[in-house]
Amino acid sequence: MGKLTLTTFVTLDGVMQAPGGPDEDRSGGFEYGGWLVPFADEEMGQFITEVFGRVEAFLLGRRTYEIFASYWPQHDDPADPVAGNLNRLPKYVASTTLKEPQWGPATVLDGEQLQSEIVRVKDTLEGELQVHGSGALAQWLLARDLVDEMNLLVFPVFLGAGRRLFPTGGLPTAFELTASRTTSAGTAIHSYRPKGRATFGSFVD
Repeated sequence: MGKLTLTTFVTLDGVMQAPGGPDEDRSGGFEYGGWLVPFADEEMGQFITEVFGRVEAFLLGRRTYEIFASYWPQHDDPADPVAGNLNRLPKYVASTTLKEPQWGPATVLDGEQLQSEIVRVKDTLEGELQVHGSGALAQWLLARDLVDEMNLLVFPVFLGAGRRLFPTGGLPTAFELTASRTTSAGTAIHSYRPKGRATFGSFVD
């Protein structure tokens, strides 16, 4: 049985929107696209290469699927684990509106059985079913305890606006830190495994 992993780039204030370029996602009037670029370095690239070396299939939200589809087919390199795997491995798109995905191999998962379909796909794999970006989908998965492992790349920048990974009203969950490193640009990379509901206490007897 495989595992579902989530890898996300976030700012210090938790923003995940449009890390890679000004026009990547301007929804909501977001003006700070491309905030990751000044901090990209060799160590970050090495970690991403490691992550993509473990992938067997991708699970993406529609917006992220379309952003990737507009870029990666034009930047293909079979020897590169990122471009090569994104262009060739199965992609599952969680969407109620996408009917005929053009960037394959791709399968649309929709409807009331989305959760069971995701579990079914994961259970057919030996490696990782990876989620990248896909903010709304990531929140939906976390709220249903479907994420087996989470990689957070926290970049040393504060934006004050934009779509965040962890919204108000999320499910209180405790995590175990399984790995951690810091790049020369100051990016903190943490890997977490969920360990159940969050618990609470008091320092007062």
